[in-house]
Parts: sequence; structure tokens; C-alpha cells
Amino acid sequence: MDHYDSQQTNDYMQPEEDWDRDLLLDPAWEKQQRKTFTAWCNSHLRKAGTQIENIEEDFRDGLKLMLLLEVISGERLAKPERGKMRVHKISNVNKALDFIASKGVKLVSIGAEEIVDGNVKMTLGMIWTIILRFAIQDISVEETSAKEGLLLWCQRKTAPYKNVNIQNFHISWKDGLGFCALIHRHRPELIDYGKLRKDDPLTNLNTAFDVAEKYLDIPKMLDAEDIVGTARPDEKAIMTYVSSFYHAFSGAQKAETAANRICKVLAVNQENERLMEDYEKLASDLLEWIRRTIPWLENRVPENTMHAMQQKLEDFRDYRRLHKPPKVQEKCQLEINFNTLQTKLRLSNRPAFMPSEGRMVSDINNAWGCLEQAEKGYEEWLLNEIRRLERLDHLAEKFRQKASIHEAWTDGKEAMLRHKDYETATLSEIKALLKKHEAFESDLAAHQDRVEQIAAIAQELNELDYYDSPSVNARCQRICDQWDNLGALTQKRREALERTEKLLETIDQLYLEYAKRAAPFNNWMEGAMEDLQDTFIVHTIEEIQGLTTAHEQFKATLPDADKERLAILGIHNEVSKIVQTYHVNMAGTNPYTTITPQEINGKWDHVRQLVPRRDQALMEEHARQQHNERLRKQFAAQANVIGPWIQTKMEEIGRISIEMHGTLEDQLSHLRQYEKSIVNYKPKIDQLEGDHQLIQEALIFDNKHTNYTMEHIRVGWEQLLTTIARTINEVENQILTRDAKGISQEQMNEFRASFNHFDRDHSGTLGPEEFKACLISLGYDIGNDPQGEAEFARIMGIVDPNRLGVVTFQAFIDFMSRETADTDTADQVMASFKILAGDKNYITVDELRRELPPDQAEYCIARMAPYTGPDAVPGALDYMSFSTALYGESDL
Repeated sequence: MDHYDSQQTNDYMQPEEDWDRDLLLDPAWEKQQRKTFTAWCNSHLRKAGTQIENIEEDFRDGLKLMLLLEVISGERLAKPERGKMRVHKISNVNKALDFIASKGVKLVSIGAEEIVDGNVKMTLGMIWTIILRFAIQDISVEETSAKEGLLLWCQRKTAPYKNVNIQNFHISWKDGLGFCALIHRHRPELIDYGKLRKDDPLTNLNTAFDVAEKYLDIPKMLDAEDIVGTARPDEKAIMTYVSSFYHAFSGAQKAETAANRICKVLAVNQENERLMEDYEKLASDLLEWIRRTIPWLENRVPENTMHAMQQKLEDFRDYRRLHKPPKVQEKCQLEINFNTLQTKLRLSNRPAFMPSEGRMVSDINNAWGCLEQAEKGYEEWLLNEIRRLERLDHLAEKFRQKASIHEAWTDGKEAMLRHKDYETATLSEIKALLKKHEAFESDLAAHQDRVEQIAAIAQELNELDYYDSPSVNARCQRICDQWDNLGALTQKRREALERTEKLLETIDQLYLEYAKRAAPFNNWMEGAMEDLQDTFIVHTIEEIQGLTTAHEQFKATLPDADKERLAILGIHNEVSKIVQTYHVNMAGTNPYTTITPQEINGKWDHVRQLVPRRDQALMEEHARQQHNERLRKQFAAQANVIGPWIQTKMEEIGRISIEMHGTLEDQLSHLRQYEKSIVNYKPKIDQLEGDHQLIQEALIFDNKHTNYTMEHIRVGWEQLLTTIARTINEVENQILTRDAKGISQEQMNEFRASFNHFDRDHSGTLGPEEFKACLISLGYDIGNDPQGEAEFARIMGIVDPNRLGVVTFQAFIDFMSRETADTDTADQVMASFKILAGDKNYITVDELRRELPPDQAEYCIARMAPYTGPDAVPGALDYMSFSTALYGESDL
């Protein structure tokens, strides 16, 4: 808040403390002041989007009065009361009067109650006090100020004009020539002064008022008839209106300075526009690539064969190795370009760059996150599908083997069970048929487990969505239907044999014993042959060792099985001896079983042949698992070194970015050395990728020797490259800011020390509260009151335009440099344009090409519309178009 010397303020206000009490009753005086003060207030209130109609009524609640003071002072007043009661209105008016008093203005006989009651005289007196303080007091001409300074300025400007003699602020202006002379002195193209006559004051006054309102944006505050018709026009009204001319015409600078400022701004604008176009193109290309890639990664249509799925996996490896890394570099470069552009815009006091909708850095990061999420899910899906197809192929082969064995066993069984040979058989034959049927039932029961296994495998194939499930289901259904039919036929034949059993007494115990022992032994051999020929899938040394142990246990049972075989053959030999001894007519076959000694010996020999084959298969698989274990250890040995190395480099880069060792150039050099060492480390990453490819080709899915996966290494490597590039860019931007603002190394170290002190978590950024504490430590007066919060919110809008909730060191030094360095402003550049234009409202194309370098002159001409004023000149460029081309309509 500004402070003024009380004695000086009282001196300049003293003549106004006692108004002309007689004039307070003059209706003409009141009418002039009403119109002038109302127009003056509205010229400022329109900046806030409002206005007043009745000066004594519209200020009664104090709201628009407080708003007027905020607009003309540029400061925030206390929060107004929104109630409608009288006490609320008085409170608001008192806040406004207190603010006026705080500016060193002594209010005489003006109280809040008179304003709230609509006292027109007190209201006009208060508005005149405001006009004196904010529109006239700061006027200074040749060591005179306020009223005397404004009068001297008018005299200097109108001195060359005939019939103009400004000695006061009342009768000297009645003929209107003084107003016309002021306009013609600064804008000669607006008034033809030679045609004006002193004896036509109405025309002179109306001409000046109309031109000022139309071309100078000075509202019409006076009526020509009132001035002419009054013996002594109101001094306060005239002073208020003339002060508007002073503020409209002051501030010219030398043309050389103006041209230099324009050149500088144009050059910055050209470079910024190029960076914006580069960012938009790079962002568009990257987003388009992401948009095309994500549907491919989200495609989860499985293939039916292992070969097809492995081809998908190979395509995915090509994507990770060949297609994605260049895009990672493009994304990093995009962020670097964006940060550089924002830094340059802040240095030139331009608004932050807002990319096209959908192309913000956050949009690209979100799209990149979706890409990586789809990528992760796609790789997991590929591996799961390969495991599933591997499992399906194994189960399908197992189903075919068991089904073929069962179908071979059931072949002819239905015909046998339907045969009615017992109807013509002898008693001994009936006994034999009965015993044979009992043996068949035993055999049938022994096959029950195999049928259940076939059904279970078919069910699992269905659950795993096997592509040839219909044919598997059809075959399984045929086996189950046939099995049910065999059970029914078996029961029916037993009933028939039992009915006949009463007629048959003779039984051959030896054949029956043979059949009962041969059948289980035969089933055991068939089961052993199935197990020995069964395929297996293992993924670890422990699993193959378990299979080897089970196989060794099986081989240990072979001597007992051989004894059982010899015992069964002994029964058959005993039967043959009895037949030979007693000449029994047995037709040379065993009526109770179809299993012959030759079949038993043949299957036994087959079992003995399968054992060494199984040994060989287990040995080969054991060797393969040993090779896989070596691959695991080889990958783990490198990953356990590379992973910590990446983490260490990330921490070292973080320390370099926040420490204050040496100059910024030293830090930049140190970072570039780190970048070079990181790039030189790339062959080790490639070597690890090669080992990882060998592991995937060997279908190795886990590794107990390391916690690092190739995905962890890739992500860490990409983050390391991005971090070093971003950190280098931040230091380069700091150097750019330091050189542009003239900041010394000591100041830069002081900024860094303050920033690091409040960066408690060493994240390289400050939260809002940390940043606020840092500013307070540097001497900023930011209290916890509404005014302090508003000031801090303004600062946060500068350092965090994207509202990310954090303040980077680059934004911090940009703000500090802005506070300590003088930067060309938009007003200075536009004032420079006016100086180049001289007494005109335009610049010709030839003048612009003469004053500016060729490329910047053409840059202006291409973006500015031609001048279209009432005295338009061909080839001239408009002031408003120039301002809009440089700063946009929001800065006008």
C-alpha cells in the first residue's frame, strides 16, 4: 500500500476543505458536477462490467463505491457486507472512507450516514475528493503537481494556439478552443483547427467532446450548453474532464527505443510460434501412433496353435525392441520442448502456452499410461495363452492315448456279451463260461478308472476352451455310452449264466485261478505301459527330479512283478500238465480268459523295453532343465548388477540437481558427463535383452535367483534416460533465465539454498505451504489475512499456471528474477508504436520497413489489418491490429 507525507497531502487538499458554500445551492453547479462525476465514475466502473445511473442513489449501499476504489487503485478492499439493512450499508461506506483516509486524504464533514441517506452534496464532495487523490494528485509537470501541475501542462500544450489563454479551470474553457487545441496538439488528424471560430463556442465544445469520446475513449462528461450558459463553469467538473486528456496523452518516448522494443518482442513472438508449431506436430504424431498401437495391444483373440502364439510373442518382442524406443525419445523431446517454450513465454511476460485440446502434456502422459497398461496386459496374456496351449496339447495327446487304449480293449466285447453260447454248452462249459464271465467283470471293474480319467480329461479340455472340443466331446460320449452298454450287457449275461449254473457243477479251479491272477497282472502291465509312454511337462529341476524318483520306485517293483508273472505262468503250466495227464478235452484254450501266456510274456517284454526309453527321456529332460537353470543364473547375475546401478544413477542425478557445487555451467557439464556414461551403458542393457530372449525362447517363466524382471529393467532404464534429459533441460533453462535477467551466481546460489532448505522431501519441488514459507523467509510480507491469501494466490498463478499443486525450481527463479529485473511491458511496446506513428493513429508499410529489420517488419505486416479510419491512407497499418497481433484482445 502506498504512503504519502501527511503534511504535503494536507497542503494540497487545504484549498478544497472548504467548498464554496454559496455554490452548493447553485442548481447549475450541481447539474454539471452530477454529469461530470457520473461519467468519470462510469469510465472506471465499466472495466468491472458495471455502471451507475444516479450518483447519490447508486453509492448508498457502498458496494459500487468499494468497487470503484478497487478499480482505480488496483488494490483489494475488505470484504463488503451483502446485507440490505442500513447497518450493512453504513459498514460498507465506512470501509470505503477508511480506505480513502488511508491514502493520506483528510475527509471534511463527510460521514457514512450522509452517503447512505443519499445526500447529494456530500456524495459529490466525496467523489471530488476521490478524483483529486487518484486522477489529479499524481500529475507532475516541471516540479509542480496536482492542480497547478495540470494547469501548467495545459498552458504548455496550448501555448502555440491563437485565441487560447488558459489561466484557470472555469472561464478559460468556455469558448471550447482550449479543448480543441489539446486534441489537435496530440492528434492533429482528428480536428481541423483552422476552421474553428472563437465566436462559436457551442460548435467548438461539441466538436471537442465528440472527437474525445469517439477517438480518445474519453467519455462525454460535460454539456456544451451548460458551459456556455453558465457565467462561471464549475471548476471541479472542468478539472475532472481535463485530467482525462492529460492521462490519455502522456507517456511518449523516443522512436529509437520504441523500434528496439518492438523488434525484441517480434523476435520472441516468431520463435515462440515456431516452438508452438513444433510441439503441436510432434504431439499429434505421437498421439496418433499411440492411438494405432493400443488396439493392437488390446487384441486378445487367441490362436489355436503354439506356433501362432509364439509368432505373436515374437512380434511383441520386435515392438518392444524396435518400435517403442524411438517413441520414448520423442515423448522425452516433447516434454523438453514444452518446458523450454513455457520458460521463454514467462521471460517475455506472455501467457503460458496452452496446446490444442487433447494435446496437453498431461493428455500425452495419460495416453502413454494407457499404452503401457495395454502393453503390460498384452504380454501377460501372451504368456498365459502359451501356457494354456501347452497344457491343452498335453491333455489332448493324453486323451487320445487313453481313448485309443480303451477302444482297443472294448473292441468285440459287446459281441462277446451278446453271444448265447451257454445255450448248447455242457455243464463244464457252463461252469467255464460262468468263471470266464466273472473274470470279465473283474476286468471291466479294472477299466472303470480309465473311463473316469478319459471323462475328466475331456472336462478339463472344455474348461480350458480347447479349439477341437466338439470332436473330443463326441468321442468321450461314444466311450461313455459304450461303457454303460457294456455294464448292462454284463449284468444281463451274468443273470443268464446264474440261471444255468444250477445245472452245471464242474468247474476248473486252475483256469479260474489263472484268469483271476492274469487279469489284474495284465491290467498292471497295461497301466505300466501307459505310464511309461505318458508325456510330461516340467519347468524346474525339482520337478524332473520328482519324476525320476517316482520312476526309480517303479523299477524297484519289477522283481516282485516278475515273480507274479512266473506264478501265473506256473498255473497255466499246471493246467497243461493236468490236461495231458488226464486227457481232458479243453480244446486247448482257457475258457475263463482270453489272456494267454504269450500275451503276458509279450507285454512283459514290452514293459522291459519301455523302461530304458523312459530313463533316456528323463535324462534328456534333466539336462534341459540344467541348461534352463544356467540361463536363469546368467540373467540374474546381470540383472542384479544393472538394477542397483540404475537406482544409484537416479539418486546421483537427483543430488546433482539440488546441490550447489560450482556454477550452473559446472552442473550442466557434470550432468552431460553422466548422460554420456549412461548412454555408454546401453550395450549391457542390450546384452541383458539377449539373455532375456533366450529365457523366453526356452519357455522359462520364473527365476528364483533375482527379484528383477526385464520389465523392471526396461522401465528403470527409460526413467533414467528421461530423468537425465529433463534435468539437463532444467539447468539449461536456469542458465537461460539467469542470462536473460542478469542474475549473478551468488544470487542463483542464494535462490537454490532457500529452495533446498524448504524442499524437505528432496523431491525437487515445493508444495504451496513450503513455497509460502520460502517466500516469507526471503522477506515477502504474506500474511494469513484475506489480502495475504489473495497475494499468494496471485503468485501461485504465476509460478504454477497449469495448477499442478507444486512449484519447480525453474518456476521459482523465473518469479524471483521477475521481481528483481526490469522487463519490457506491453504498455511500453504499445507506447513505442505510438511514437513511431507520431501524430497519426497508424504506421505506413514503408515506415515500418524503414524502422524494423526486414523479417520482423514482414512478420508485423502479415498479421496486422490495414488502417480504416476516416482519413485512411493506402498501405497504412492500424494501432488496434498491431496490439491484437502482439498480445491478443485480452491485453488491449
